[in-house]
Amino acid sequence: MKILVTGAAGMIGRKLVERLARDKALGGKPIEHLTLVDVVDSPIPPDAPSAAPIVCDFSEKGVAATLIAERPDVIFHLAAIVSGDAEANFEKGYRINFNGSWALLEAIRHENEKQASYKPRFVFASSLAVFGPPFPDCIADDFAPTPSTSYGTQKAMIELILADYSRKGFVDGVGVRLPTICIRPGKPNKAASSFFSGILREPLNGHAADLPVGDDVRHWFASPRAAVGFFITAATLDTAPLGTRRSMTMPGVSATVGEEIEALRAAAGDDAVARIKRVDDPFVAQIVKGWAGRFDAKMARDAGFTAEKDFREIIKVYQQDEMGAPE
Repeated sequence: MKILVTGAAGMIGRKLVERLARDKALGGKPIEHLTLVDVVDSPIPPDAPSAAPIVCDFSEKGVAATLIAERPDVIFHLAAIVSGDAEANFEKGYRINFNGSWALLEAIRHENEKQASYKPRFVFASSLAVFGPPFPDCIADDFAPTPSTSYGTQKAMIELILADYSRKGFVDGVGVRLPTICIRPGKPNKAASSFFSGILREPLNGHAADLPVGDDVRHWFASPRAAVGFFITAATLDTAPLGTRRSMTMPGVSATVGEEIEALRAAAGDDAVARIKRVDDPFVAQIVKGWAGRFDAKMARDAGFTAEKDFREIIKVYQQDEMGAPE
């Protein structure tokens, strides 16, 4: 089996590649080769099978066709620019998140026209940003995508194309609407949601963290470990029961910022909580207003996707995976 991963140098991409290298198989089929694509060099785990990092911008003309020419069996499309960057840089967001993603799907369609038996599993990293207000208390699977940001619009459009190309038989697509992934290791990024991880990660590591919203802001979360599990499940599940609805909201934990902070207090004490600094950031606050805080995710749960049950479990995953705490 040949696997292509775009965004392979990103946090989730790296963890996904590590999991694939460790398992050495996907859906019971041995992994023969990994192609790892990003704008920077992608690390190759020491226990990986044959692997090749490719440094490129997948949205540039002709690149998608080159990546698909080897006809990978499974494509994990994680590459994108994040929400805050896409909102601040309109043209860049559409070029990468929409045009680049469509180019990948078009390259697959052209290969399918050459050989109809070529129909790869295409796992697309989508987002809850496809939904916009007004929100009910809990978002069901049949809630209409009406994004309130450019990032959400770009993701929603690719979801529609993915469903249509799957209906036409060009790809076997699954869209994974990720919760906000928390706690992200490393440094903050340009995502508007970055502070959700920052107010836990930085205090746990003895540093101060800025909080740009109020304690009553509610959101939907899952750990990086759960996110990798989402992609593995999406790559191996039977898609026949999905019909034409190919994108699913993933399970997660609904919590307020205040509940996050209390989980931090339980895990690390008052001194950690005292490292959180309240700041004003109207740009982030305005984006966050367009996000829902609770989802039903029945379709995904019925398909076998799983996540944490509460925020203490999310913090425990970070302590185990990033801080060396025992299992």
